[in-house]
Amino acid sequence: MNRKMFSVAALMIAGLSLLSISSCGNKSQLVSIGIQPGVETFGASSIPVSDNAGSSVQLRALGTYIHPPVTHDITNQVTWASNTPDIATVNSTGLLTATGVACGGALISATVTTNSSSGGISSTGAIVTGYMTANVVCFTGTSSGPTLSVTFLGTGTGTVTSSPAGLSCTSAANPCIGTFTSGTPVMVTAAPNGTFGGWGGCDSVDGTGLVCTVNMTGDRSLTATFN
Repeated sequence: MNRKMFSVAALMIAGLSLLSISSCGNKSQLVSIGIQPGVETFGASSIPVSDNAGSSVQLRALGTYIHPPVTHDITNQVTWASNTPDIATVNSTGLLTATGVACGGALISATVTTNSSSGGISSTGAIVTGYMTANVVCFTGTSSGPTLSVTFLGTGTGTVTSSPAGLSCTSAANPCIGTFTSGTPVMVTAAPNGTFGGWGGCDSVDGTGLVCTVNMTGDRSLTATFN
C-alpha cells in the first residue's frame, strides 16, 4: 500500500514539474515598453515654429519580457500615438515629425493592447504602454533672419498671409512684419474685402495679381493696396 502511494506521489510531482517547465517556457509576458529616445527637442528660440515642419526622428520601442527575462525591439508591433498632433505626429512605424503648427510638449505613446506568449497563450489581454516627450521650442522673436514687412495702402481693408508661415495680418495691423530664413522664397497672398489695387516691391506676381513672391536674401518691404 505504501509502495503504491509513493508511486502515485512520484508521478504527481513529476507531472507538476513538467507543467511548471512548460509554463515557464511558453508564457513569455510583456511587462513594460521603453521608447528611445526618451526626449526629443526640435527647433530653437531663434527659429520660427513653422520652420520646424517636417523635421523628424525615428523612434524605437523596446519591450521587456519575463518568463524568461529578455528585451526585444517591438517598434513595428506597437500602436503609436501623439496627444498633441499640432506639435508633433508619429506614424505607424514610429517616425516622429514636427508639424510646424504649434510649440510646446507632446506626449508620444507606444501601446500593445494584447499580450500573448510566443506559443499563442493569452496572458489576460493586458494593455502595456510606454511614453516619450517631443518638444518644439517656441519662437521668441530673436531670429537673426531677414524680415519682410507689408505696408497697407488705399481706403479698403483685407488680409495678407504668407507661405511659409510668418505673416498673417489684417490691414489694421500696419505694417505687418514677419521673419524668415535667409534665402527662402516667400509667397504673400492678399485677400481684399473689396478690390485689390496691387502689390509693390515683389520679385514676381502671379496671374491673379493677388500672390506676390519675394526672395528673402535680406530685409524686404512690400506695399499692398486695398480699395
